[in-house]
Amino acid sequence: MILQTQNQMTLEEFLNLPPGEGDTTYELVDGKIFPKMSPKFHHSKLTRTFIKIIEEWSQERGEVCPEWSIKLTRQKRDWVPTPDLLYISHGRLPANWDENTACPVPPDLVIEIISPGQTFGQMIAKAKDYLNAGVSRVWVVDSQARSITVFYPDAAPQTYMGDELLVDSIFLGLEFPAETVFQMAKIPKL
Repeated sequence: MILQTQNQMTLEEFLNLPPGEGDTTYELVDGKIFPKMSPKFHHSKLTRTFIKIIEEWSQERGEVCPEWSIKLTRQKRDWVPTPDLLYISHGRLPANWDENTACPVPPDLVIEIISPGQTFGQMIAKAKDYLNAGVSRVWVVDSQARSITVFYPDAAPQTYMGDELLVDSIFLGLEFPAETVFQMAKIPKL
């Protein structure tokens, strides 16, 4: 569903919209507003688990935020996606920054959890858009396959499953087996 189809909306117009009704979150894509799918129970439990893992690791290194919109550029146009979760280091956004607006710079990490109705192919395209906009890493989480696929700006994606340890040179000390996330979130095996 598209909220506005007749006129193209600018970034400024989008950011100045009044709060929506209910719990709907919107994204700006190619001058149009799209509602983001409302998370379901497993999705929310996975988000909470990632917050715990990354907050424990990050301590005073940066911020972990669910559902925080980001001001980016996609194909030379303003783009305001709202990832399921993001991590932004204090090197990119100072610790004393405290404006109640969309994230003004690309984060270090974006996590997108595949929701019912979304495909892995759609998430690949979105991951590429994030990387092209300056995000350092994108993790796409598939609860059905119990996998985490890491997208890099300069290398092929890598998928982690089971006891395979997810490690990354830009997140020194952050490492965990992929299956641990699904177990911590109590996501049942199919």
